[in-house]
Amino acid sequence: MIQFDLKDKTALVTGGSRGIGLAVVRAFLDAGARVWYASRTRSGAHDELEASFPGRISWLQCDVTSEAEAGAAVERVVADAGRIDILVNNAGITKDNLFFRMSLEDWDAVLRTNLTSAFLFSKPVARQMTRQKSGSIVMVSSVVGLMGNGGQANYAASKAGIIGLVKSIAREIGSRGVRVNAIAPGFIETDMTAELSEAVREKSVQAIPLSRFGSSDDVAGAVLFLASDASTYITGEVIRVDGGMGM
Repeated sequence: MIQFDLKDKTALVTGGSRGIGLAVVRAFLDAGARVWYASRTRSGAHDELEASFPGRISWLQCDVTSEAEAGAAVERVVADAGRIDILVNNAGITKDNLFFRMSLEDWDAVLRTNLTSAFLFSKPVARQMTRQKSGSIVMVSSVVGLMGNGGQANYAASKAGIIGLVKSIAREIGSRGVRVNAIAPGFIETDMTAELSEAVREKSVQAIPLSRFGSSDDVAGAVLFLASDASTYITGEVIRVDGGMGM
């Protein structure tokens, strides 16, 4: 029987305070999970979610680029819940610029937030999951990590790195019952894409067969699938959520 139900599951989501991360948190709560989200600031929707799902959502104030803070966040969840069934590495930033003008500081900041944080959280969580002999790790990559994009060398490199990380970990721990997959969103309506000019938006939509930007819920639905028992024979995979743009 196909199950999207996450009842009695424990989930940890990085960058869960807004955008795609917040949509994932909501989807997991709706599916019955107990959810912790790690971010620098508490979500503006936290009180609303706590009222709707009392006792099932917790915020972990965390610099996701810090090994000590990432480790402490994972330890906190395990101490409270006894296990971690789902990890979603979603934290990400952009610092766009043409390659020749890109500073080392902007390169490092994007790689640390988007890629290194995924390593820092996945390592202790994977240890816990291998002891349990079960679990699902989902990482948020991007179609830019598959296709590249002018002015986003740092972002594209970080998202391509996510794909390599996913496939490598999936090979290492699949025999212990732990699955590792990635989502590759295209143009999604978030704070990041809200900064695009109308001309850029129109040009981008022309390249999308479904003729629209996606929503955070579109991505969250795919994450929910990979987190749930509906995908128990899928690992090392990258699912595009891009309206057909990358075909």
